[in-house]
Amino acid sequence: MKVHEYQAKQIMSSRGIPVPLGRMATTVEEAVAAVRPLLEESGNPVVVLKSQIHAGGRGKGTFAEHPDLRGVNVITDGIEGGPEATEAKVRELAAKMLGSTLITIQTGAEGKVVNRLYLEQGIDIARELYLAVLLDRSVSRNIVMASTEGGMEIEKVAEETPEKILRQEIDPAFGLADFQANELAHGLGIEGDAGQAFARFVKALDRAATELDTDLIEINPLVITDGGRVMALDGKMAFDDNALFRHPEIAEMRDETEEDAAEVAAKEAGLSYIKLDGTIGCLVNGAGLAMATMDTIQHVGGEPANFLDVGGGADEEQVTTAFQIITRDPAVRGIFVNIFGGIMRCDVIAAGIVSAVKTVGLSVPLVVRLEGTNVEQGKKILSESGLDVVAADSLRDGAEKIVGLVA
Repeated sequence: MKVHEYQAKQIMSSRGIPVPLGRMATTVEEAVAAVRPLLEESGNPVVVLKSQIHAGGRGKGTFAEHPDLRGVNVITDGIEGGPEATEAKVRELAAKMLGSTLITIQTGAEGKVVNRLYLEQGIDIARELYLAVLLDRSVSRNIVMASTEGGMEIEKVAEETPEKILRQEIDPAFGLADFQANELAHGLGIEGDAGQAFARFVKALDRAATELDTDLIEINPLVITDGGRVMALDGKMAFDDNALFRHPEIAEMRDETEEDAAEVAAKEAGLSYIKLDGTIGCLVNGAGLAMATMDTIQHVGGEPANFLDVGGGADEEQVTTAFQIITRDPAVRGIFVNIFGGIMRCDVIAAGIVSAVKTVGLSVPLVVRLEGTNVEQGKKILSESGLDVVAADSLRDGAEKIVGLVA
């Protein structure tokens, strides 16, 4: 689960991790009303107006409706014109940004609609750095990644100048050690009081990652101010969905408007669904079989449109929901149902398919392969349903048939 920047900074601030002052707004009037208190509290006439979406690259992103407008805007009007000038500029920009579609390198061409803005104090920046604590699944531990190339996409840095990325592996029994934090500071060229502040900062970030079960905390840029303070100028957090039951306060921060509607519906139904870029919808029970199904589809020349695991104990209603989710995807040109019945019974799958088709209709080819518990009853339900179903005898047979039908 991801959260917005303003939420990530609320979490960091509550843990003593320095962040700039800021206020969130969902309307133009809320944005304008936040200006003067922010200016008075910060003492800095510069205000930054940030779009809040679950995607990176906002600073370079542009709005579909306003191509000349960026997703992050620095407002300096108050330097000459005072608070009134800043308020006027915030009103102008907020009116354009809210409700408009922001397109960034991470959103794709469809972009994301901006429903929230974050007003933040301006910061006098001396240096920009990159810092992240992330789960490295190859070693089953959190690691710290840091770089002097703050403000740049870390993928680009890794490709062009990998030597500029520092890394420390965190022992889960002890956390990030003092010497590791100091080595990072030295490697980044941060000395003196700023170096000590950085060490405290990164250790606090490590504690937050461990205690909150995060997959990622990324700060890009992490800044050192002219006064030597270390501060998170940006903030991204992603949490392990499977651990959210331990953090109800984090779960309440979920913004479903930022998530794929099909994935939200699947989650509510107890299904595992991930949207992909292909044209063949897959309905499978068991994660391993789902992966094998997608691999086989690709092996015979097709592209899966989704990963969908109905699990081992799904009922007819869940199967119906799964089928509906697949058929709502306009990219789907064919559906392959591949079920190996153990705990999951083939007759339940068959009844769910019949129910779903009668509810939403079927306008694309459907190939079904059933094996296991109650397989004959399942096949009978399908054959007597009157549906235009193509039966398959094996995984490869089914994959070849659906790829041939959508070709």
